[in-house]
Amino acid sequence: MSLYGMMQTGGSGMNAQSNRLSTVAENIANSSTVGYKRASTEFSSMILPSSNGNYNSGGVETTVRYAISQEGAKTYTTSKSDLAISGGGFFVVSNGSGQNFLTRAGAFTQDKDGNLVNSAGFALMGYEYGDGSEPTVVVNGFDGLTKVNMASDGLKAKGSTKGGMGANLNANDPVGTESKTSLVTYDSQGNTRILDFVYKKNAANDWTLTVTDQKSGTTLATKALAFDTAGKLTTTPASLTTTAMTNLPGSGGDLAALTIDLSKTTQLGYKFNPDGGTIDGNGPSKVAGFQIDAEGIVYVRYENNKLEPKYRIALATVQSPDRLSPQAGNVYSQGADSGVIVTGFPGQGSFGSITSGALESSNVDIAQELTAMIESQRSYTANSKVFQTGADLLDVLVNLKR
Repeated sequence: MSLYGMMQTGGSGMNAQSNRLSTVAENIANSSTVGYKRASTEFSSMILPSSNGNYNSGGVETTVRYAISQEGAKTYTTSKSDLAISGGGFFVVSNGSGQNFLTRAGAFTQDKDGNLVNSAGFALMGYEYGDGSEPTVVVNGFDGLTKVNMASDGLKAKGSTKGGMGANLNANDPVGTESKTSLVTYDSQGNTRILDFVYKKNAANDWTLTVTDQKSGTTLATKALAFDTAGKLTTTPASLTTTAMTNLPGSGGDLAALTIDLSKTTQLGYKFNPDGGTIDGNGPSKVAGFQIDAEGIVYVRYENNKLEPKYRIALATVQSPDRLSPQAGNVYSQGADSGVIVTGFPGQGSFGSITSGALESSNVDIAQELTAMIESQRSYTANSKVFQTGADLLDVLVNLKR
């Protein structure tokens, strides 16, 4: 073994312990960072070829490993926009340049434009409910994602397009009996329009439903209803579509053609009993807030307490999360060994659910980090002694000439 090799080995050991101390320092500094994942230093030996009677000391090299797949503890807050993932997956976020990243840091707040951004300035991404239908996820990329924006649109009204009306028709009523109930709908300007539902018995197990606009008396739809001997509706399809009404008197709004589900209609030996009906749409109302459910659906809540889905938050993951590449701002990008990114919705497949009003804490254990710091300090000192001993022996060797 050469003295120079001995010194290089000692220097290699000091450099390795310096790297370990660097990860310890980073972990301690980020012990309170939301969603931060602990870094650790892994050591591996470097072996040099040796000949008989002459040993060449090698060294040690280090690689940094991140415990990205290890979930941190939950802490609960009073902000509905604080989000935590229970289970697998990462939030998809975007920076100012439009680049997408993955993160578990869910401390989101609204910026000046209404976008939900976390403390590092990354905007939360999701799929928008365009025409009211549920969005479709793109499983192998970020196409279709948009920033989740909660800026208020001011007063907003939505005209009705579909609803439901269920009722029990008394099987013991005589032929010619009429039973009546009503349903409130909304025109294109948010004005209420009352529709009357009149059920007339024609014969045993045979009824006719007439839908009429209460204000104008205009008949909008009729439907024959047939029942079997058990009182179950046999009419197909079990729905009706009303005639649209345009330029309504007094408002100038339009009432769209409504599709009314009648599948809950029965004919039993009990008094006429309507279920109250359902209808979409709403009158003019201001946005009063929002809420996010476990499936990642972001609802806008209006002053009239109606909820309207606006976005659905997307989650993403890879085959090897610990191999993701960390970036500034507590985010991750796809690494060479991480596998391809797969996107989906919370609560589906391997993706966890979302908890609103909670944050995922750092998975750093301070006691463990302080222990590692002491170990590294001792090892660094021992390696420095090896280096110093080699230097002292070189001095002896040089002084032999004297």
